[in-house]
Amino acid sequence: MNRHSFVGLRTSARTCLIASALFVAIAGPTVGLAQQAPAAPPQGAPGAGAPPQGRGGGRAGGGGLGGTPLGDGPWEYGGGPNRYRVTVLTKGLDHPWGIAFAPDGSVLVTERPGRLRVIRNGKLDPTPISGLPSDIWSNPGQLGGLLDVALHPNFAQNHLIYFAYSKQHADPAQCPNHVQTCLATLAVGRARWDGGSSLADVKDIIVTKGWAGGPDGDKGNVGPRSGSFGSRLQFDKNGFLFITSGDRNIPAISQDPQSHNGKILRLRDDGSVPPDNPFVNDKRYLPEIWSTGHRNPLGLYFHPVTGALWESEEGPQGGDEVNIIEKGKNYGWPDVGLGRHYTGENMAKGFSGPGYEDPVVFWVPAIAISGLSIYDGDKFPQWKGQIFVGAMRNGTGQFVARVTLNAKGLPTGRDHGMLADLKQRIREVKPGPDGLVYVLTDETAGAVLRIEPVAPPQ
Repeated sequence: MNRHSFVGLRTSARTCLIASALFVAIAGPTVGLAQQAPAAPPQGAPGAGAPPQGRGGGRAGGGGLGGTPLGDGPWEYGGGPNRYRVTVLTKGLDHPWGIAFAPDGSVLVTERPGRLRVIRNGKLDPTPISGLPSDIWSNPGQLGGLLDVALHPNFAQNHLIYFAYSKQHADPAQCPNHVQTCLATLAVGRARWDGGSSLADVKDIIVTKGWAGGPDGDKGNVGPRSGSFGSRLQFDKNGFLFITSGDRNIPAISQDPQSHNGKILRLRDDGSVPPDNPFVNDKRYLPEIWSTGHRNPLGLYFHPVTGALWESEEGPQGGDEVNIIEKGKNYGWPDVGLGRHYTGENMAKGFSGPGYEDPVVFWVPAIAISGLSIYDGDKFPQWKGQIFVGAMRNGTGQFVARVTLNAKGLPTGRDHGMLADLKQRIREVKPGPDGLVYVLTDETAGAVLRIEPVAPPQ
């Protein structure tokens, strides 16, 4: 099998598409058809990923979990209207996971080990914000911890922030080995932050029904018991909060209507259940559920023009996806999918099937897809309406993927060269209110990067 990534079109005839995608390798530039594998660009080509030649200060960086710290930059990449500069906003972060932009220009960043940091006037405050819950389950070697952060839509008036985290069980006997064995679940907390050094009025608005990882074991577990928490947060224009929840590496749980794992949830801002949730009157389902059949959804974003909810989620051996999330729909995991189980077997019901939603875009092999956003700023007008996702997998992708959509909203091209020279796991990609694009690197020596336009030569 070709070792590059594939991006596919959303279609009910997905089986035919996959068959052609898997057996056809097309050499060409970094930007190509969405269903094609990204080929290696010519040596030294602008925006090339292996080895792209950025212009700037210092060495680019080293990859891998806990890789070599970045140089100081900046670096310039791309060509023509797509030329851009990458600057280091701040370093000194340990696995930054979520980012939120406050109206006064300060930036909140979560660190997975359980710290909330703030960047003011471009400088990282050396002292973390205090007041987070004491029961955050976070230790080296596992993927839980303090995860996403979001501001309330009326933050300027109420100063409320929301944060997702892995919550350990209150019984110490359920956490005999904090690194590998600890009963934990996804929780979302709310707090008041006035811009200072501490949080106030901290409370959980939901502790999900998804406890796993304890000493009694988990039936059907197929992977690390400390991973797949999902945990992205997004508010819609009506003030409802959407939360992604991963399957905790227990695939069958994603189809269990009495578990929050492997689902997308929808709540009011106080944690109560909206009366128009799809399953609120169906006692077979937990009322918070908005959609089902997800594996590890690590990206969530509302389209700035259409208002549709877009999501990215990791597949197993192949099958990373970008989906449009609709009320009450089932997205297939683990019954259908484009990858293979870790046993080498196909999904039980094949690539697709009736009653399941197909992805808009997919990657085979997987790139360990992460955060997702859709650009609508004015600093890069040529990127308006394009999808940005992070990639974290060593070998098949540590870059920012930029996917082009046509007027019908169908994927027609992609660029896998963005930031590839830095060789960093990309955890999140998010446009800021200034129209620039901000990137979090998922490294022990992690950083916040900023993508800026480069003025054309005079």
